Amino acid sequence: MDENFEEQGKLPELKLDARQAQGFLSFFKTLPKDVRAVRLFDRRDYYTAHGDDATFIAKTYYHTTTALRQLGNGVGALSSVSVSRNMFETITCDILLERMDRTLELYEGSGSNWKLVKSGTPGNFGSFEDILFANNEMQDSPVIVALAPKFDQNGCTVGLGYVDITKRVLGLAEFLDDSHFTNLESALVALGCRECLVPTETGKSSESRPLYDAISRCGVMVTERKKTEFKGRDLVQDLGRLVKGSVEYVRDLVSSFECAAGALGCILSYVELLADESNYGNYTVKQYNLNSYMRLDSAAMRALNVMESKSDANKNFSLFGLMNRTCTAGMGKRLLHMWLKQPLLDVDEINCRLDLVQAFLEDAALRQDLRQHLKRISDIERLTHNLERKRASLLHVVKLYQSGIRIPYIKSVLERYDGQFAPLIRERYIDSLEKWSDDNHLNKFIALVETAVDLDQLENGEYMISSAYDSNLSALKDEQETLEQQIHNLHKQTANDLDLPIDKSLKLDKGTQFGHVFRITKKEEPKVRRQLNSHYIVLETRKDGVKFTNTKLKKLGDRYQKILDEYKSCQKELVARVVQTVASFSEVFEGLAGSLSELDVLLSFADLASSCPTAYSRPNISPPDTGDIILEGCRHPCVEAQDWVNFIPNDCRLVRGESWFQIITGPNMGGKSTYIRQVGVNVLMAQVGSFVPCDNATISIRDCIFARVGAGDCQLKGVSTFMQEMLETASILKGATNRSLIIIDELGRGTSTYDGFGLAWAICEHIVEEIKAPTLFATHFHELTALANENGNNGHKQIAGVANFHVSAHIDSSSRKLTMLYKVQPGACDQSFGIHVAEFANFPQSVVALAREKASELEDFSPNAMMPTDCKEAVSKRKREFDPHDVSRGTARARQFLQDFTQLPLDKMDLKQALQQLSQMKTDLEMNAGDSQWLQQFFSSSD
Repeated sequence: MDENFEEQGKLPELKLDARQAQGFLSFFKTLPKDVRAVRLFDRRDYYTAHGDDATFIAKTYYHTTTALRQLGNGVGALSSVSVSRNMFETITCDILLERMDRTLELYEGSGSNWKLVKSGTPGNFGSFEDILFANNEMQDSPVIVALAPKFDQNGCTVGLGYVDITKRVLGLAEFLDDSHFTNLESALVALGCRECLVPTETGKSSESRPLYDAISRCGVMVTERKKTEFKGRDLVQDLGRLVKGSVEYVRDLVSSFECAAGALGCILSYVELLADESNYGNYTVKQYNLNSYMRLDSAAMRALNVMESKSDANKNFSLFGLMNRTCTAGMGKRLLHMWLKQPLLDVDEINCRLDLVQAFLEDAALRQDLRQHLKRISDIERLTHNLERKRASLLHVVKLYQSGIRIPYIKSVLERYDGQFAPLIRERYIDSLEKWSDDNHLNKFIALVETAVDLDQLENGEYMISSAYDSNLSALKDEQETLEQQIHNLHKQTANDLDLPIDKSLKLDKGTQFGHVFRITKKEEPKVRRQLNSHYIVLETRKDGVKFTNTKLKKLGDRYQKILDEYKSCQKELVARVVQTVASFSEVFEGLAGSLSELDVLLSFADLASSCPTAYSRPNISPPDTGDIILEGCRHPCVEAQDWVNFIPNDCRLVRGESWFQIITGPNMGGKSTYIRQVGVNVLMAQVGSFVPCDNATISIRDCIFARVGAGDCQLKGVSTFMQEMLETASILKGATNRSLIIIDELGRGTSTYDGFGLAWAICEHIVEEIKAPTLFATHFHELTALANENGNNGHKQIAGVANFHVSAHIDSSSRKLTMLYKVQPGACDQSFGIHVAEFANFPQSVVALAREKASELEDFSPNAMMPTDCKEAVSKRKREFDPHDVSRGTARARQFLQDFTQLPLDKMDLKQALQQLSQMKTDLEMNAGDSQWLQQFFSSSD
């Protein structure tokens, strides 16, 4: 049983009388059906959930249905569960920050009168921010995207609008997408989308199924809206109210889109931006360009472990967890999140970031001083957001003040730097900080706070306006102090009259029921009983003593309470005025937040590079059409950060025309997967602007990283392991360009050996000859290594740029024990190690012996089979040699078969249709294989 339900007695008791229960049941029946909404009802001391929501909460959070109670009797009884305030916070955080399948609604009221006061979704949880981030930093900015797809014979034009409410940014984009929606998937990843709005009608059409699949792969909640909400007719007028700057710019921007305007119009309606006047004039709008950043789809994000996962054993399992050494409260983390999803493509901008990282890395004192100051910087972005939304208090103002007074120190530390990058630091940060911290900006704000706020009271945890700030407040404060003195004098006089020691026996209390009163112990009461009865009014006699008063004390107390109420009212008005004034400095704080968060992330990169046991190096960056990818002494940053790992570095040389396409063979557990992934991670880190875990690195910029790593069934979607593998590979074949980086691990293992090999061979040839992207292809099909041997000297057509590599292992000749060396070396692997790995897993010796016997019958492990000088046909398992022209004809038809397969609209077919189509294609291919013995062997072997 879960720790949340250790003791059932800890659950708040559901206290409703029959009348209240009947009234609530009547109201609950009127609520519209919403399978996604979890509805909670605030009953002041606790919360309740009912019906299916109660069952969901009991099973998900209490892990037992014994938490359920029945509200009402008989057939109309309603399952209910009570929720404590702590559990309410847990449920809120889980639904809005972790899950992507539920929304949250909170109701207040009583009896049959209840009102929806808060609602939230994973993309729009602003009304719950005070609960979500009371004790936690906001690590990522939630983004809502709306899509207006337009299907035609050329494909699908996707109109996209989005809003980042935290940063107050609106955006539009429009692009043509393929049948797998690879562009859309990359955009959703880059934007950090958490919720996606689509027209209800779109979900009803079969052609939109791959659209929903792409959204699902990104782990994004889909919310369907009426098609009438996707209209851009009044968009320019609406944006004119929300956006800073010229209406002409807005009009020109919107007019350049056909579909995206409707998508953005839907978002404005859904989030109700126009309903809150504090949004007016505070938003920016821009065009989102897909080609501005490296494209990463969800498969690449998972394969490279870019973001944290619940399954991570420690924070260093993910690239974000490893690189997140930020100091500011939330701002740096959110920017790092964004940078990792949006690696740069511009050489100059990448080198600018690298220059700054180098400056901070080389000057340890500069780095440490800056980080110490940044640790005292609050989350300026969120504080500013609260100011603009009129949710701020004096506490928020003081936090901004405490951050603001650190700016001169940060600027001073930066000015002390006199190294080679001093001009860049001045241009990037010092000039910006000077601009925002002069007497018309930050200094003006600081002076306002120091004048208006009673800073001396901060030590007591009190946030109040200084009495000197307002004459009326000062007069009330003076009168309050005068009355306090008069009450104190009366206390002394009463002690003398009753002949009791002041404070020790005669105490002065103040409570909500009686106001100011005198109190004595029951032990002292008999001594002064006569005087109490004749000169005082006894109010209460209890175990803790006797409370009494007189006319003077009552009059002074009433007067004091009246002045105190006026003082509090005046404080409240002045706080509202000060907060409103401070909100006018929003532009200043936004400018400072941008500089400080960027500084924070770059210092984090430098700290990572300086603190690793093995040094990081600065990568040399070249444009995408020139240069190679050469990583010397390359390591996987997350793997080497694990305590139990002694990482063995490897070189990777992806050289155009020589080793641009690398086939990596070797045993399981030998390090192939780690090797190919670490290349992708190093390229991504470099384009983010970080040093990389290499001795030396030269990187030609990549516009996209495609990864097909690992396989898992998607049976709930009717997709097998092999079909999932083929769909992911089809996305690569359609979306990759010669500027991409492709990482493929173990392709073709989900079907028969010969079918899988044939597909793998054809895919390799297609990538080498058509796409021409640098590729790392890890495989157990040793026959694929023959691709590198097709040098044209023996009649085969020439395939340039393919090279073989293998991860090495050593087998002891006497004990036959396998030792992994984890070194990547040139050449093909000369033998298979599967049986040795089975021995590692403690297979029975009889099984291992039989496996060796059968393997020796089927495979020729001779190294000569892989030698360029004796280039036998790739499928050597049957030891047949084929005419080179015969092989050429066969491979051309196999590749055409693969290309035809990638064009199949599998996402629009049901399983039966897909299998029928594939069967027909296979039959056609078999009929056309009559003049190619090489191709015929695959059919004879797979039948």
